[in-house]
Amino acid sequence: MAFLKGINNHGNLPYPGHALAADQDDLTDENTILIQRTLRSGQIVRYDGNIVVLGDVNPGAEISATGNIIVMGALRGVVHAGAGGDENAIVLAFRLQPTQLRISNHITRPPDNEAIETDHPEMARIRDGVVTIEVFQATAERQVRA
Repeated sequence: MAFLKGINNHGNLPYPGHALAADQDDLTDENTILIQRTLRSGQIVRYDGNIVVLGDVNPGAEISATGNIIVMGALRGVVHAGAGGDENAIVLAFRLQPTQLRISNHITRPPDNEAIETDHPEMARIRDGVVTIEVFQATAERQVRA
């Protein structure tokens, strides 16, 4: 999935003569599903690829993907990225508060009775064999600080 000017939903160029810069070819991914709603308790989404949710994932809802999972809202349900064994998969959310978080075969849950509030998106990934959660920084911000 890519939101590039001049490209339709299928990654095809709609007009003859339109061309992509070579580095933009790497941005397209035919294996991503976009969910444009909030997932409610009892709803389950499983997908062989990446999942992007434009909404919240409420407690009792479950998302499982063989690739990455990005939630443009609050993630308060169960999430499993890298379900096919990909330890490089990530989970990214504006509010990362899952009842259970899995990446590949690593499973974690939030500490009991500990509310962690943040004003920044957070990303979970595997680092040195452990699930770590860190504040997400866009690439440009990382380069400026480096």
